[in-house]
Formats: sequence, structure tokens, C-alpha cells
Amino acid sequence: MCEPHPTSPMPHSDAKCLIRRATLADVPQLCELLTLLFSQESDFTPDPARQTRALRLIIEQPAVGQIYCAATEEVIMGMVSILFTISTAEGGLAAWLEDMVVHPGHRGKGVGNKLLEEATRQSRAVGCSRITLLTDAANTRAQRFYQRAGFGRSQMVPFRLSL
Repeated sequence: MCEPHPTSPMPHSDAKCLIRRATLADVPQLCELLTLLFSQESDFTPDPARQTRALRLIIEQPAVGQIYCAATEEVIMGMVSILFTISTAEGGLAAWLEDMVVHPGHRGKGVGNKLLEEATRQSRAVGCSRITLLTDAANTRAQRFYQRAGFGRSQMVPFRLSL
């Protein structure tokens, strides 16, 4: 099991794995995880240069978003990123769960649950009233994971315009 890092604003840790805020030094491993994620999602194609740029932007601008990773001293097993926006429907801050991925070799061990708990905790801590996410329509395992965590299907239908 993983727990938040003692130096994170809201700590959780055991000898095997910590949940902690990502740093710039983590970007190469986070990029590898995003390659795994985008390889299984039909709408995206891995592009390490783009992913590196985006990860750096988020890490360097905590008001825009935050990235948390499940890690030992050397290996990042999983990650979750949350981005912040203002919702006119909610009348305040809302979070967008942008990326959630656990390396296949570490799935089924509670890593994803701890990452999602930290993302939820941190979103509440900054005053968000909602977290929204998208998952691939064919990824029923992820859908069940989010439903077990309390997420419900929205009646909203996503549309995208590439610019």
C-alpha cells in the first residue's frame, strides 16, 4: 500500500511507496507512464516532447494544477494530475482529473486508490467543489474503478475541437 508523503501538505507513507507531489526530476518517468496511458486511449497518441512540456508547465505552476506520484526512492509506480478551473455552475473552483495511470506491474495493490484519494484530498483543500474526469469508452476496468470511488456518470457529452 502507498500513503501520502510526510512532506506533502496532507501526509500519507510506508517503506514500499509514498504518495508525493511530483518534481521536475520525475518528468522522465512520468512521461513513460503517460506513454502507457496514451497508448491505450483511442483519442491520443504518445508524444514525449509534448508530454514533457505539459508536465513541466503543471509542476512549475501549482495554481494551474498539481501532479502526485506513487513512488519508491527510485521508481514511480503511478501518477495522477489535477488541473484547476472555475465553474460557473458551482460558483467557484472545480478540478479536472487530467491523467491517472498506474504501471501494469503495480496494479491491484491499492496504488490507484491512494493516488485518487490524494487528488481528492488536495482538490478539497484548495476549495474545489467537484472533480470531473474522462475515461476511454472501452476502458471498463477504469470505469468500474471510478464508480467504486464514488464517481457517477454525467449526462454531459464530451466534444473536442483540435486547434
